[in-house]
Amino acid sequence: MSTFVNSTGVADAHPATALLPAVTTMLDPHERPRVDAAGVGLYRTIHRDTMDDVLRDLRERPIGAVLVSVTRCAERDASRLAVMVREFPRVPAVALLSQVEMRTPRAVLALGRSGVRSIVDVRQPAGWGELRSTLLEGRADDIQRLALAAVVSDIPDLHDDCRRFFEAIFRPGGPGTVRALSRSLGVLPSTLMSRFFRARLPAPKRYLAMARLVRAARLLENAGLSIANVANHLDYSSPQSFGRHVRTMLSLTAVEFRQRYDGEGLLRRFREELVLPHAAVLRRFTPLSGPPAWMLRQ
Repeated sequence: MSTFVNSTGVADAHPATALLPAVTTMLDPHERPRVDAAGVGLYRTIHRDTMDDVLRDLRERPIGAVLVSVTRCAERDASRLAVMVREFPRVPAVALLSQVEMRTPRAVLALGRSGVRSIVDVRQPAGWGELRSTLLEGRADDIQRLALAAVVSDIPDLHDDCRRFFEAIFRPGGPGTVRALSRSLGVLPSTLMSRFFRARLPAPKRYLAMARLVRAARLLENAGLSIANVANHLDYSSPQSFGRHVRTMLSLTAVEFRQRYDGEGLLRRFREELVLPHAAVLRRFTPLSGPPAWMLRQ
């Protein structure tokens, strides 16, 4: 399967790849096609020539990981890489070793000093499988996995319908409105809201709004992202709109929100307010296929 690089620098083979997690890279030209080929169907690559370009990507768009060639780790790049690791701790930084030269040991040491803790050796075929696993397992969208694991821990026998609902509201790049959420779940907005109301649960809009803030809190753990960056990542119309949302939901300013909560802290509040008090209902709740007989008899 061939790939080409579109106008934004993203290696693309089909428009559907826009839905894949993005990995921004700083590689030698001969390494790029092999990294593209290794990621077909799993991730999309954004190839950059300088660390300044990589940092710009991290501030302007959701990035799942950064991949840097050992051969590109000059002294200046190492210092900029250290800035990236410090400012974006939730974005995994991975080094790619595709060949060994006289200066390779020094470059590896420089990467370690910069804070890079993962080096993948692709000189053998098995290395490419390791690279895929490393990039996917360390993706920055881990808050979705943490949220689902926490909800399932709170409600071990959660109905599949309800699991799909929680997956949708925490999905990276997911819906920002109940209308978009309903469309992604294949149910009418009025029907979805009615089912939550009849089950005496908080409105789906509240679940969605709080989940969106959990994702925001996770992103704000990266010091290199401003509040405006995060508002843009999560498709708020403006930083002011994001600030109003935070004040309405939590009675905090956006700055106070950043200071008080990280992603896991706000996820804990999400569970305490919207999951644990309603566990008995959520356990049997079927928001996508309609209320079960026990609920209709109430």
